[in-house]
Amino acid sequence: MENKEDKKRNKGGRPKKGTAEKLEYRIVVKLAATDYLRLLTRAHDAGVSRSEYMRECFRNGHVKGRLSEEHATHVRKLCGMANNLNQLAHKANAGGFYEERDDCKVAVARIHELLTKIGI
Repeated sequence: MENKEDKKRNKGGRPKKGTAEKLEYRIVVKLAATDYLRLLTRAHDAGVSRSEYMRECFRNGHVKGRLSEEHATHVRKLCGMANNLNQLAHKANAGGFYEERDDCKVAVARIHELLTKIGI
């Protein structure tokens, strides 16, 4: 009878953390001096430890992915068209706009089409 009372009795202390709350994995990150100082400053300004700041960044942060191959192709085409448009503008300034008007309209239309494909 005494054993049952001992088991039911609250012994005090902090309750055990659940599996999702335990911090049991460790990662090592190498930072350049400027990145480390930025981390220190931001953690200090937020009033939390460096580790807590990094955990919060992992939870709420957003990492922008690299361009897909398709988007990279569109960007290259866009750069080429921008170069062509600059050449047309140079010709228009040198020889008069009316001669280059149609070429400029075509270039602008193609640039607009690529921008819509990229999603800008």
